[in-house]
Amino acid sequence: MNIHQKDMAQRPDSQQAREALDRLRLWAETASDAEIVALDAAVARLLPNDDGYPTLSREYPHQFRADAAYRASLPDLQNGPASLIRGARLPLQHVGISNFRLPIRFRTRAGGEMTLESSVTGTVSLEADKKGINMSRIMRSFYAHAEKTFSFSVIEAALDDYKTDLQSLDARIQMRFSYPVRRESLRSGLEGYQYYDIALELVEQAGERLKIVHLDYVYSSTCPCSLELSEHARRTRGQLATPHSQRSVARLSAVLKPGDRVWFEDLIDMARAAVPTETQVMVKREDEQAFAELNAANPIFVEDAARLFSEQLSDDPRIGDFRVVASHQESLHSHDAVSILTEGPTFASQSLDPKLFATLHHPG
Repeated sequence: MNIHQKDMAQRPDSQQAREALDRLRLWAETASDAEIVALDAAVARLLPNDDGYPTLSREYPHQFRADAAYRASLPDLQNGPASLIRGARLPLQHVGISNFRLPIRFRTRAGGEMTLESSVTGTVSLEADKKGINMSRIMRSFYAHAEKTFSFSVIEAALDDYKTDLQSLDARIQMRFSYPVRRESLRSGLEGYQYYDIALELVEQAGERLKIVHLDYVYSSTCPCSLELSEHARRTRGQLATPHSQRSVARLSAVLKPGDRVWFEDLIDMARAAVPTETQVMVKREDEQAFAELNAANPIFVEDAARLFSEQLSDDPRIGDFRVVASHQESLHSHDAVSILTEGPTFASQSLDPKLFATLHHPG
């Protein structure tokens, strides 16, 4: 007896399809959500009173692994066609990520090493006909070099990697951290750590690379006018008076020339030489008295501060263009006294960031 196997490839007619559908509905009415998902989530649409949305699994699939084929199937809108661009089709000078943090090892001028938490910003330029970039590639490129002891060559290697990966013309990396230096008090011999906010920047634009370092230096400024008026009151009327002084901040930004290295400590020393009234870490009474004497010996207007810091930067052959932004956060007035001095085209600007001077406030 010959048995002929049914041709499974034969297209069922409408009657057969209706019978299969009825049978599937009958099964689905008593099946669990998990059973439906295991078969096909679309089956849920066959149930009565269903809103048309398929039943989805609510359990995290721990065993699922994304293979190459699956990853290739994932949508990638940022690398989509130009037709997806929203808004004006213009190039972006900078697009990327800001404030991703990781520990970085730094060398000290004395020959030691320290590991500091650093905040990294990485951006690239984006051409007008490109939708966007894959932001995580910037982080992956930087992490590939993060275990190395810092140098500008390490930042350059990271910048090269993500600039190539993202097929961009221009790029920028900026690293911010707080750098500790042990300081001795003026007279008592006590010691403590002074922390300096430092930022390092590597910028590539139109094929030219610039290495820039930024330092925030916190000092006390005694008003020369107030000092003279106080002395006048003492001398002419026997009236005790005190000049006003306040916590002040200068941000020194300098382009580093190729050649000899500029250590962080070098830039800090320049700031201390220009304005020696740096705020103190550890003080006893004799130190407080010494600080009052030091301020009286170095009264300073905000204009003086900008010029004194600039004098130090100008005299160092390792430094090219620079900018000094100073803010004296007045105890006499309810506003601050500010000044800006720039040298060279790098920092020249007709416009100021509206929040620039606010960023110079360093609360204790």
